[in-house]
Amino acid sequence: MSTHQVSMLFVALASISLLAYAAGALARRLRQPAVIGEVALGVLLGPTLLNGALSDTLFPADIRPFLTALANIGVALFMFAVGAELDAGLLRGRRVVAGTVAAGSIALPFLLGALLALHLHAGHPTDDRAGFVLFMGAAMSVTAFPVLARILTDRGMQRTWLGAVALACAAIDDVLAWTLLAVVVAIIGAGGGSQWLLLLLVPYVVLMFTVVRPLLRRFLEHRRRADPEHPGALVVTLVGLLSSAAFTEWIGLHFIFGAFIFGAVMPRPTARCAAPDVTGRVRERLSYLNDLLLLPLFFVVAGLKVDLSGMNGAALVELGLILAVAVGGKFAGAFLAARATGMKNRPATALALLINTRGLTELVILTVGLQLGALDGELYSTMVVMALVTTAMAGPLLQLVYPVGRAHPALATSPGPRPAGGTAEKAPSAQAAPDRGPD
Repeated sequence: MSTHQVSMLFVALASISLLAYAAGALARRLRQPAVIGEVALGVLLGPTLLNGALSDTLFPADIRPFLTALANIGVALFMFAVGAELDAGLLRGRRVVAGTVAAGSIALPFLLGALLALHLHAGHPTDDRAGFVLFMGAAMSVTAFPVLARILTDRGMQRTWLGAVALACAAIDDVLAWTLLAVVVAIIGAGGGSQWLLLLLVPYVVLMFTVVRPLLRRFLEHRRRADPEHPGALVVTLVGLLSSAAFTEWIGLHFIFGAFIFGAVMPRPTARCAAPDVTGRVRERLSYLNDLLLLPLFFVVAGLKVDLSGMNGAALVELGLILAVAVGGKFAGAFLAARATGMKNRPATALALLINTRGLTELVILTVGLQLGALDGELYSTMVVMALVTTAMAGPLLQLVYPVGRAHPALATSPGPRPAGGTAEKAPSAQAAPDRGPD
């Protein structure tokens, strides 16, 4: 790198950090997740405004490869955090409701997305039609677990029955969505690996859960007893997630899957092992700088590829169709599945609205689709708008269904049917109570 490139890279990183912080703070003042402001910032810094003059000044072409490399590290750390935050304990006592709603909220939008893809393919041809159809189905099905968790926390709903069920559904949705995306990547054959190398994925996942996970638990427990502040746990975690990301990229899948898998095998809380205390500390340390710099950098790099300046009537029609399928399919699938379990209208509506949140997870998937060639630039830009709209609408619509201050007493107990044992499902801090969920 030349001296000029180094200087411009540091200036670009400083600008991104400051602007992203301001955009996130503005979004929070508008009662939106910070990710809304950060993604919108990325779009506005791209070619949508001033024909890209602003982005060309702040981010010259000769430093963009370095920005992309740092952004990829940010995405890998984010995917690790997503995997590490998934907790099978969320399903305890909620398996039937969460499983049914998750299945409905995946199946219907996937089907509608695939049908829409058949219509869109003529205007956005790709080399692999089947891959395009499957990708659109997967992109319509995703739920953003981290953003949903933030919305629930901001509203004080994370320990309510409805909040716990929403988190459980989102966790299942995440796993299913990443599995679907892995299938799409395998079909399209991206990543530069030989197709036979994809066969290594199954033994690799088995090895990670049966061998690596117990070793990690033993190591982290030892580190906690010896010296909780020792950097060894952080170093081992970094080496593990980066190596796992490198492996999945090498076999022909995207590196995000390796980072996600390594996060998923991190030890979880148990009654006998305190290692997850170290796990949580490691995750927080990795996320701190990532949230302030590397993820905002990813938003900017992704935004540089979004161009809404040339949207015409046909593009607006496509946007309308995409929003109708994304919002309608996800809402209808989740709502009908929730009603099928016996949940009443109002909590079923609130749950369907929460499951519609897409956020950063959707942006990661769209970026992968653009890299695979499953999306062209125009459709990618339209899908980014969809991700912003579906994330921004969740909070205000939820406020209409369950206003803060009124909803929480009703949400503390199960608004749905009693499980087989005859005891109402409840939040961790709530006592069992009769079914009084509002209609």
